[in-house]
Amino acid sequence: MRTPYLVLAVIGGAGTWFFNLRSMAAGEDYVAGWFASAASSSAAVDVIVVAFVACMFMVLEGRRLGMSRAVWLLVPLSFVVAIAFTFALFLAWREHHLLRSTDARAAALPEPVTP
Repeated sequence: MRTPYLVLAVIGGAGTWFFNLRSMAAGEDYVAGWFASAASSSAAVDVIVVAFVACMFMVLEGRRLGMSRAVWLLVPLSFVVAIAFTFALFLAWREHHLLRSTDARAAALPEPVTP
């Protein structure tokens, strides 16, 4: 799953920033655009809550699994770059960590005894 997560991270980062740059070039008020209508406000609240939940999950899951202390850097990046980028990146990183941990545990197991 590392590769699909990484592909989605790239799409999430590039896709959001394509529109962010277009918005900046047009001189739009970014935050006002999020809350311009009832529908956009609903989507904005949805994304904001998911972003906070994802940030909590990234930090807590990273600690639980003993991943690098640098996981917390994904929290500010989520609000500077995009949660679509950082959450998918975290999931790829998590998969990589779990695979390495599983391989390390398997290598540490004694060879099975055959009669």
